[in-house]
Amino acid sequence: MNTAFAELRAAGVPTVRCCALLGRARATQYRRIRPRVHGPAPRRVSPVNGQALSLLERSDVLGVINQDRYADLAICQIWARELDEGRYWCSMSSMYRIARAAGQSRERRRQATHPAKVKPELCADGPSQVWTWDITKLRGPAKGVWYHLYVLIDIYSRYNPAWTVQAHEDSEVAADFIDEAIAVNGTAPHTVHADRGTSMTSKPVSALLCDLGITRSHSRPRVSNDNPFSEAEFRTLKYVYDFPKSFASLAEARVFLEGFFNEYNHIHHHSGIGWHTPASVHFGTYHAVDQARQITLTAAYHANPARFSTRPTPPRIPQVSYINEPDPPTAP
Repeated sequence: MNTAFAELRAAGVPTVRCCALLGRARATQYRRIRPRVHGPAPRRVSPVNGQALSLLERSDVLGVINQDRYADLAICQIWARELDEGRYWCSMSSMYRIARAAGQSRERRRQATHPAKVKPELCADGPSQVWTWDITKLRGPAKGVWYHLYVLIDIYSRYNPAWTVQAHEDSEVAADFIDEAIAVNGTAPHTVHADRGTSMTSKPVSALLCDLGITRSHSRPRVSNDNPFSEAEFRTLKYVYDFPKSFASLAEARVFLEGFFNEYNHIHHHSGIGWHTPASVHFGTYHAVDQARQITLTAAYHANPARFSTRPTPPRIPQVSYINEPDPPTAP
């Protein structure tokens, strides 16, 4: 085909007519005449002109930018002050380009640095060791009216040592609330954990815990999962089927919550503590419950052993409860 095309062209036949006679696409023929150049296009070299700064001039401009008195100033401020002092080095945009090439076009001010907040890592292997508390809002009878629910929870047993509902959030109320809870419980925990709300970090609460020799622990700023036990309990409360849309009065809220916390502590079976009730784990009666469960499971096993692949045992309580369990040590 190439030979025939060449003979037709030698006879003076136009390219379009040759392609039509031979059945060849014109694009194919043109591509053969002008083959495609692979790889990047050759770099265009700008002509030399008097506007471009030399390497020495660029170095002088960078030296001006890096003076100590200009360390905290933006490039536009440096350019204007040099101009006011009778020195013109280059245009403002050129000074920005030089600073950008040196990696100095971003924040230039000397700013304070703060160490990263330490992740709280708390461990409890028994009740009344680590408590966590938080405050949540309950909708009141009118728009803009909210009641404040204070709740303490033991992270090992999930038991609520105390709770209270108040018309407002107050640090003195919070301190009295924790003090009364410790008195009723009879044993003070070694750590009380909370987020960084105003009441949690207030002076009355801090002074109370310091006087009692209790370690304060706080969530990291802007971290939502450093107080998981309190947040999980608030979700359990607000997703109860009969949780009202709003409370008509403070007394009504207290009546409802009295029933909820009584059921939560003494009737509700918690999956995180071997399906025991929080009160049973907190006061140590779960051993008898485990024995009764084992007797029932053993009787069921003997009645129909083919139904079980192994001898059944009741669910066990975790030996340790954590807030942010530490990472296991890595092998050297």
